[in-house]
Amino acid sequence: MTTTVKCPTCQQAVEWSDKSPFRPFCSKRCQLIDLGDWSDESNAISTPIKSGELTPQDAESLIEDIEAMLAKNDDSFFKE
Repeated sequence: MTTTVKCPTCQQAVEWSDKSPFRPFCSKRCQLIDLGDWSDESNAISTPIKSGELTPQDAESLIEDIEAMLAKNDDSFFKE
């Protein structure tokens, strides 16, 4: 069974698999439009995380997760 999601930018159906390298976006164009919205602050996280809401263990785990994701990233997004 294949999972399908809507592109956040244009709402086109996107297959959630290796066949869709820009998922959840349908294309590089939609991915860049979304990045532009974040860079000009049209998009924003609705409620900031307050430091008192995270225990030190939660914060450390979050940092480790982010570091692991960055280590796996091959930076191909910025090279194309």
